[in-house]
Amino acid sequence: MLNTLFNPASVAVIGASADPDKVGHAVLRNLKSSGFPGKIFPVNPTTTEILGMKIFPSINGIREHIDVAVVAVPAPSVPGILLECASAGVDFAVVLSAGFKESGGKGAKLEEEIRVISRSSNIRVLGPNCLGVINTACNLNASFAGDMLPRGRTAFFSQSGALGIAVLDWAQGNKVGFSKFISHGNKTDLNEIDFIDYFMNDPETDVVLGYIEDVVDGKRFMEVAGKATKKKPIILVKSGGTEAGARAASSHTGALAGSETAFAAAFMQAGIIRAQGIEDLFNSALAFSSKKFPRGKRLLILTNAGGPGILAADIAERSDIELPQMTGETIDSLARSLPPSASLYNPVDILGDARSERYALVLDKALRDDNIDGILVILTPQAMTDVEETADIVIGAGEKTDKPIIASFMGELRVRESRGKLKAHSIPCFSYPEVAVTAFKRLSGYRAWRETPQEQAQFRTSEAAPVKAIIDGVLSSGRYEVGEDTAMQILSHYGFTFPERGLARTAKEASALAERIGFPVVMKISSPDILHKTDVGGVKVGINTELATEDAFMEITSNVKRLMPEAFINGVMIYEMIRGGREVILGITYDRTFGHMIMFGLGGVYVEVLRDIAFRIAPVSRKDAFSMVNEIKTAALLKGARGEKPADLESVVDGILGISSLVNDFPEIHELDVNPLAVMNRGAFGLDARIIFDKNLMLLH
Repeated sequence: MLNTLFNPASVAVIGASADPDKVGHAVLRNLKSSGFPGKIFPVNPTTTEILGMKIFPSINGIREHIDVAVVAVPAPSVPGILLECASAGVDFAVVLSAGFKESGGKGAKLEEEIRVISRSSNIRVLGPNCLGVINTACNLNASFAGDMLPRGRTAFFSQSGALGIAVLDWAQGNKVGFSKFISHGNKTDLNEIDFIDYFMNDPETDVVLGYIEDVVDGKRFMEVAGKATKKKPIILVKSGGTEAGARAASSHTGALAGSETAFAAAFMQAGIIRAQGIEDLFNSALAFSSKKFPRGKRLLILTNAGGPGILAADIAERSDIELPQMTGETIDSLARSLPPSASLYNPVDILGDARSERYALVLDKALRDDNIDGILVILTPQAMTDVEETADIVIGAGEKTDKPIIASFMGELRVRESRGKLKAHSIPCFSYPEVAVTAFKRLSGYRAWRETPQEQAQFRTSEAAPVKAIIDGVLSSGRYEVGEDTAMQILSHYGFTFPERGLARTAKEASALAERIGFPVVMKISSPDILHKTDVGGVKVGINTELATEDAFMEITSNVKRLMPEAFINGVMIYEMIRGGREVILGITYDRTFGHMIMFGLGGVYVEVLRDIAFRIAPVSRKDAFSMVNEIKTAALLKGARGEKPADLESVVDGILGISSLVNDFPEIHELDVNPLAVMNRGAFGLDARIIFDKNLMLLH
């Protein structure tokens, strides 16, 4: 679909100008000077010649089909120009003009006009407020950036035009090649999802980079990116990670979640590599330039300096990168050829007087060693170091193997040319070993992602009809929050088990219920107006006798009447008291970009104190649910630390799938907590539950 945008046969520049300071002049100059082989049609009603080219007074005056129209006119004129383009049958409009939603209400109305015109006339729009588009493969520079980019196999899209210009300048200065560059600005029509979808099958692109501030359609973004990353690495910088009071969360889950959390979960589930900044973005792209991926995460560090080797080893251990020893045969062979003082174990330190021949010896042996998946070559330019010759050795080794070789030539003056030579031969080379180790980790992680089969979301067989009746009743009564018994009724239809319980309206009923359920019991006030029961003295735990039950009933109801006299009291709930088990929390919150998000972590007070939690975007697969359970740092406590019997993790996974299915069936649920869920050696019991519905849906109910 986007092939015509990137490979047009004809481009019109509407707003072409003879003034070198105007955007319309820069675009026309770039198109002409880049060697674009297609036809160029400058459009300006007030002049007849610019840069030696014939000028057309309007798009309708051109008697040929136009694939792409680059629009560089004042914002108020853009809707009219787009209507003319649509009438002339133009396929794509690249709107460079600023002054739309980024400028306030008036501009936002103009932008809405553009959106309506695009949808009603089938003209696709890039922008407005964008830099333009570049395709180095066909010498297309339809932008107002500087010189043409070097040719390469990396595509880059950016929501920010200013950042795009800086990236272009950086790429030219560092001789970094690109296949395509797109600045999409305000994303009135075309957006990051369209470009990821296109680059997934673009034969000229091996790696996709991007800078985003938001996502238009979170679910579609994850679907498209999840398919694309199985073919090519996608590395993104995401800014605007704080919600800054976007909403006030009411549940535990909602309070612990946020926009940044949602993006992190979405990126993980879609296989997107998250760069921590622009430098990290391009370091990561450099790592993928060789198109070689390790079979596993076993890295050999080869160095001529002990300190950098130890530093790299420290980073590797913290990054979960393995540093295996080579086979005994390899070590014995190296021992016969290297100086006695050399360290033959990982890191392999070949000493400060090492010349290129010593590097060649170790590389030759290590690349054939089955214990090694990749090699990091560290060089510091010492007195005896032949830097250029060593770079040639590394390049030669890289040409003979499918294993990735990553280099860290440390310093500046003496290693500058060698770094450039290594990069030119697709050997990623970094100034510092810690960056190189991170690069290897990303290569290893991407290989694992690409080769792991993608599982479909799994849904529990449930009884939706009775749940719909309960929810309809709640919303019809004007409530949007339910706790305990009502929430438990809903969740019990999705596989959850709760303690035996009953509602007592008098002290005598309470003692009779407690006797039937069996002591000890837990007692809690039942009121639609009270969700935080402990705060009003509405909870009693460990009640052991009928008399104590009656006394607790009177105390609970008296506390509530005194502290919340307006609250409606149904009575007091009597619960079987569950002993033992590990307490975890399961929850749901709603993210405005990606929809429902699932949380798992240790329950009770631990969730607030430790914040050791995992999130995923719903719906999830069983594999996703298991990975959530194993992701938290305290997972060992659930698996049976110090000889304890392990908790039933299968029941936790079932619970995650249960709430995932629930919100899939009932999207009006806004937030949900099961806290705590007491996980036994076999089975699990929900001890408390709470559900919050979307207020807007409640008003429409």
